[in-house]
Amino acid sequence: MAARSSATLFGVSLVALLAVACAPKEIPLEVRIANALPAIDVPATAETVPVGTANADAADDPAIWRNPANPAASLIVGTDKKAGLYVYGMDGKVRGSSLTGRYNNVTLFAGEHGIVVIASDRTDPVHSKLALFLLDPVTGSLSSLASVPSGMGEGYGVCVAPAPRIAMVGAPDAMTAYAAIKDGTVREIRITHKDGKVEHSAGATWKLNSQIEGCVVDPATGALYVGEEDVGIWKIDPARPEAAPVLFAAADGKQMVADVEGLALATREGASSLLVASSQGDNAYAVFDTATGTLVGRFRINGGALDGTSETDGIELAVGDYGPGFEQGLFIAQDGDNGGGTQNFKLVSWGAILAALGL
Repeated sequence: MAARSSATLFGVSLVALLAVACAPKEIPLEVRIANALPAIDVPATAETVPVGTANADAADDPAIWRNPANPAASLIVGTDKKAGLYVYGMDGKVRGSSLTGRYNNVTLFAGEHGIVVIASDRTDPVHSKLALFLLDPVTGSLSSLASVPSGMGEGYGVCVAPAPRIAMVGAPDAMTAYAAIKDGTVREIRITHKDGKVEHSAGATWKLNSQIEGCVVDPATGALYVGEEDVGIWKIDPARPEAAPVLFAAADGKQMVADVEGLALATREGASSLLVASSQGDNAYAVFDTATGTLVGRFRINGGALDGTSETDGIELAVGDYGPGFEQGLFIAQDGDNGGGTQNFKLVSWGAILAALGL
């Protein structure tokens, strides 16, 4: 028996060694950067304080609410995927929080009946949910609103778009959320909200072949963009749910280096929207023209008084005046390193990015 056990152990050990030897070796960062297309450095303008979970991959995704009366008093919601949500002011300081779950990605919808924050809830890795909160624009506090089922699987990404408004006085706010499930499933969920009451119904479903996370909707066209981390960005037409997703941009090691992570979008007056993607594999961001799929530039957050970003997960972009330093818009990126400290979010002038790329 002892001899058989030894032989068995030897066999298992040999298989393990062969598996390690045959496993693909990770390409060093400097090689990935050298192989990719050039990226222009743009410095961070400001940063948030770190999230509460130290010594971990915790910060992930930001969302932005613009204060129309006082843009400098706008608010940022960011996820600590080990603990919950934080609300920051434009000075980067914490205004509020809800440390009530493992919220991975976050988005928000500002309607007539309040600012609804929607987070992908992965607390239960088998049954995904969307956690809904109301954001107080004055205090920055978050109050729980509802938990909406988003189907089987682990919830990863989420994005939202306005739904056609219900034509009646006092109608509830209507929105369409898209839940990106880790296994590649995208689920459409229709949501209405008024006076603290939330109703929801399931819509279309699409399936990609591997892990997904980042997503964004172009309000100008209604197109949905979803990042498949090892493959690239897919374009989906929610108005034609029977149509298959179309590969919009590939993670080819040149324009984007896997993983493809956060996605964000900037509308332009008189021109097609710009889509920004986190090219995590080379610490860069790729910018595409949505009308043509053409890469129009790449940049890195680097230089200046603050440290740059690396291994970025989530990003967000909002066009408009956000106060001094952000008159043309605000770009936010998760920083996976933060100079060796606890992870946080970097704020960058969208105007500075446009100028650097000649756009």
